[in-house]
Amino acid sequence: MNQKTGLVLEGGAMRGLFSAGVLDVMMDNGIEFDAVMGVSAGAVFGCNFKSGQIGRSIRYNMRFCDDPRYCSLESLRKTGDLYGVQFCYDEIPNKLDPFDKEAYRSNPMPFYAVCTNVETGKAIHKRLDNGDAKDMEYFRASASMPVVSRIVEVDGYKLLDGGITDSIPLASMERRGYKRNVVVLTQPLGFVKKKSKMIPLIRMTMHQYPNVIRAMEVRHIRYNKQTAYVREQELAGNAFVIRPPHDLGISRTEDDPAELRRVYELGRKEMEERLPELRKFLEESRR
Repeated sequence: MNQKTGLVLEGGAMRGLFSAGVLDVMMDNGIEFDAVMGVSAGAVFGCNFKSGQIGRSIRYNMRFCDDPRYCSLESLRKTGDLYGVQFCYDEIPNKLDPFDKEAYRSNPMPFYAVCTNVETGKAIHKRLDNGDAKDMEYFRASASMPVVSRIVEVDGYKLLDGGITDSIPLASMERRGYKRNVVVLTQPLGFVKKKSKMIPLIRMTMHQYPNVIRAMEVRHIRYNKQTAYVREQELAGNAFVIRPPHDLGISRTEDDPAELRRVYELGRKEMEERLPELRKFLEESRR
């Protein structure tokens, strides 16, 4: 029986360049899916999979990683966003390293970005078909970390990082009918998330939104349940999981191009080595 296959992309800021390496090898080898769901960096880097832009994620990150307009405390102080909104979501995709909106739009594969509604403390899984300015706002929201980002307001929602509420949305993909999934993680097997040390600061800065505070307080519990579920589905043969062989050892705001390249190349290496397994998994799904 032909089963729909999904691709699930965890976030993790610059750990996401591991996933970018994985995705570029997939594109190099013509690997396709019936739908993609990305969270945070998994969304902002993963959208290049739908637009078919091999190498774009590593290229612009290496080019601009030490540019204060891209990511800096100066940007945070001046604008309220660690990652500069105008530069990251306008100048880069529209001028400096163009995002191919036409290719993105013409690809019929559904792409979902996960965001968190700060008023309800619940996840929103938004299908983004156009790659236009409004879609960019959802991509931005998906990657807007609490405390170091302003809340993104779009379509009447107030949104922040999707990782707060649905870090690894495998079950969310399954509920949409994608019963066989490839999951790209940015933490190694056995990783256990601990309660965030930022909770006191989050309580202070987000006091108007008690539901999102509660979501942050239990985020580590939810995350560890999700990694356990991913492992369960992997062992059952329903999920094909690609993860780093060890802790990536990279800062969330890494500005050393050599470090970005190292993590990206590790993702490429893992995917190249496992291509035969992946092809077999996808062939079994489509029988």
